[in-house]
Amino acid sequence: MSFENRRLKIFTCNANPSLAEEIAEYLGVSVGDSKVTRFSDGEIHVRINESVRGADVFVVQPTCAPINDNLMELLIMIDGLRRASARRITAVLPYYGYARQDRKTRAREPITAKLVANLITSGGAMRAITMDLHAGQIQGFFDIPVDHLPGVPILAEYFSNKNLKDVVVVSPDLGGVTRARDLAERIGASIAIIDKRRPEPNVAEVMNIIGTIQDKTVIMIDDIIDTAGTITLGAQALLDRGAKDVYACCTHPVISGPALQRLQESPIKEVVVTNTIPLTEEKIIDKIKVLSVAPLLGEAIIRIHEDLSVSKLFD
Repeated sequence: MSFENRRLKIFTCNANPSLAEEIAEYLGVSVGDSKVTRFSDGEIHVRINESVRGADVFVVQPTCAPINDNLMELLIMIDGLRRASARRITAVLPYYGYARQDRKTRAREPITAKLVANLITSGGAMRAITMDLHAGQIQGFFDIPVDHLPGVPILAEYFSNKNLKDVVVVSPDLGGVTRARDLAERIGASIAIIDKRRPEPNVAEVMNIIGTIQDKTVIMIDDIIDTAGTITLGAQALLDRGAKDVYACCTHPVISGPALQRLQESPIKEVVVTNTIPLTEEKIIDKIKVLSVAPLLGEAIIRIHEDLSVSKLFD
């Protein structure tokens, strides 16, 4: 698709420049001329090398690891664009870091997801685009419009083309049932649920499986795979209870700590993820399949730029 408008500009920081390039290519524009570097003391320096006066600017920067560096890069870039008289600045956050700190679970805990939303808004962003927030209500943490895009349609298209038989979609916890049902409806499958508990962060125990998975091909879906404890433990529990094959998918491949080794050693046939977070070379293993979110984000950017409905992308 070709889309030329000198008033539309795409900029990127250092978190995922390859995704920004894909989005720009989809739109038929070039990524804006800017550079994000470090001073010798570690401070971030942003240089914008072209005029943005009066432009509709979209800054592509998932706040993934190293999250604090990437968040500061985004904030400083937004501030630079605001001071350069950009007409509108939209923060494109394919992955929203700190999203799992969205409520108080014990006394004196911060709600960091809200703090980050405040920082982005105060920095000068006038709109935000994000994908598969860990909790949908985080949209309400922002005092600016937020377009929350789903990753399920991309995953559903991939699995539909695989022509798997006797499929059941499994949610790894009760909180992910809506996501699992959405995928199941799109590919014509039934659903099941893993009842688990978390005795401590990044530790999960499978208690029960609700639904029929005997002799079925299972697709486990989650929004994030972080340490991969939940997904690998769930896969083994499903096979122990009679599942035939297990696939796993998610929108955000955080893949931290022991995740890579767990996935390599797990009985999961394939792990399907998107490029909201870039995978480093050592994380690109044969078992992991990466799908691009660039067309979806590109369409959202076009619709926002032309003041059209974004909700059509949810279908």
